[in-house]
Amino acid sequence: MPMTRMAALPAFLARRTTRSLVGLLTVVALSLSMLAPAQADDTQRVVYHVDFADPTRYSATLTSINNLINDAEQTLLPWDVHLVLVGYGIRFATDDPLEGTPYAADEALNERRDELKGRLQTLIEIRNVKVHLCDFTRQEINLPKDKLYEGIGLVNSGVAKIADLQREGYAYLKIQ
Repeated sequence: MPMTRMAALPAFLARRTTRSLVGLLTVVALSLSMLAPAQADDTQRVVYHVDFADPTRYSATLTSINNLINDAEQTLLPWDVHLVLVGYGIRFATDDPLEGTPYAADEALNERRDELKGRLQTLIEIRNVKVHLCDFTRQEINLPKDKLYEGIGLVNSGVAKIADLQREGYAYLKIQ
């Protein structure tokens, strides 16, 4: 093989190797982008978890939701907020006293029920917060569906709903 062809060979191989490497990196980058949740916008996506009985803690949850939405409004960001009620959270989804169940209303809840209900209804109707109740919990105590506050949807499993939302990129919050 003449020397000029030999000298050209490494340059040819370098160009070919570079093109192959660029192609491979492009495929890898596209594959990785498909694994990440598709969130192309700045929407505040949050799921709040309520599985406790304390009305003060629940009030703090409602305040947190409202504060998050106020901040999103001030910074001109859209929001998508979900509240998932599981177990003791059912106490905040109905006016029924739930007597004879582990979730029976106590004096602290009875004193604040109207206020908490009003705040929840405002979040549902005005702030477009989506509220879900675990249907396993509802069925456990045989609470009729028509005893739930308007705007509360049922999901088979509250914890499964939370897991689904987290998989979709929602931040998980539980007020302590």
